[in-house]
Amino acid sequence: MTDQTNLFATAQQQLDEAASVIALDAAAHQLLRWPLRELHVTLPVKMDNGTTQIFHGFRVQHNDARGPNKGGIRFHPDETIDTIRALAAWMTWKTALLDIPLGGGKGGIICNPKTMSSGELERLSRAYIRQLGSFLGPDKDIPAPDVYTSPQIMAWMLDEYSTMQGKNKFGVITGKPLALGGSAGRGDATARGGIFCIREAADTLGLNLAGARAAIQGYGNAGSFAHKLCVELLGMKVVALSDSKGSIYNPEGFLYPALLAHKQQTGSVTGFPGAEVISDSELLKLEVTVLFPAALESVITAKNAPDIRAKIIAELANGATTPEADTILHHNGVYLIPDLLCNAGGVTVSWFEMVQNAYGYYWQEEEVHQHLEKKMKAAFHSMQQAAQTRKVHNRMAAYIVAIERVAEAMKLRGWY
Repeated sequence: MTDQTNLFATAQQQLDEAASVIALDAAAHQLLRWPLRELHVTLPVKMDNGTTQIFHGFRVQHNDARGPNKGGIRFHPDETIDTIRALAAWMTWKTALLDIPLGGGKGGIICNPKTMSSGELERLSRAYIRQLGSFLGPDKDIPAPDVYTSPQIMAWMLDEYSTMQGKNKFGVITGKPLALGGSAGRGDATARGGIFCIREAADTLGLNLAGARAAIQGYGNAGSFAHKLCVELLGMKVVALSDSKGSIYNPEGFLYPALLAHKQQTGSVTGFPGAEVISDSELLKLEVTVLFPAALESVITAKNAPDIRAKIIAELANGATTPEADTILHHNGVYLIPDLLCNAGGVTVSWFEMVQNAYGYYWQEEEVHQHLEKKMKAAFHSMQQAAQTRKVHNRMAAYIVAIERVAEAMKLRGWY
């Protein structure tokens, strides 16, 4: 794996650049370049055919100076420890930028959940928690769903941890089903937080979003909800969409209910009636007001960044833009809402879920939306102010706000 595809190398490079701008203390800088803790686990799981398969997993705790670690668990056949390290670091910065009293964690198991039965997934989930039990807890490290994990998987993990503790510990996991202490408003929180940021960015730039065009690269949870909400809340029209099987385009826009029904029926956005087939690279280069990278890492690079014509890029995916591309986009006047901010709605509502679990009172969905909007707007303007004061691009500004907050906590605690 090269540094160009190694997300942890990218995360370290982003930290290094921001540390240089703010003249961060050398010891603090070195401490933040690496996770405080890592646990690697080997998991024997009985499969439905009677054989035992061995799986490998990780949990990384990047920094808990500001509070317990927080971060999702991914099930993916290509999972790597460096990807998990990067995502844990980014979670540290997200929680600090949103001014949430948490740190950054991430977990993953190398597996292909698409080929596993429900029973096999349950046994794998429980095995993972048995290995991590002493590593987790509401005041230590709180997992959540991520790539190819779900509220049901979180429910199995919660049950296994509670069994180990001998009592219910609903606060150890977020993204749970509502019946087990989940929060209203969690399902679309990542996309909704991004939509709130786009609204603020449009006000900053003096753009009218009513009738404006959007393109969405990736049609999973975040991408599909972005389609729904940018139409409902912003009055935009989505003219291009993609998933792992291809990209489609219609200048008149796609209706969310019809497109979602097609995706659920066929498993892909491709083949939708009346849609023109385009390439993934063509989607990224469309002349639109908002481009949502909502799928893979490193899709916007130094190679294609000069050709991007969107006015706003809203990073719902982690690590969608390389550091080299950031500089090009900024020079070309593209307003980027970085992943640290744009997709932080998910962890913010996860924090709300923790708060509700702690005092046993649960908010209505509208109340969740109101609290989320308030946090996203405050974080957006913290980033915007740092960008103007330091004369840097938005990702650098987001890093500066986050790093300064984490460094302050570490210094107060006597870590350096």
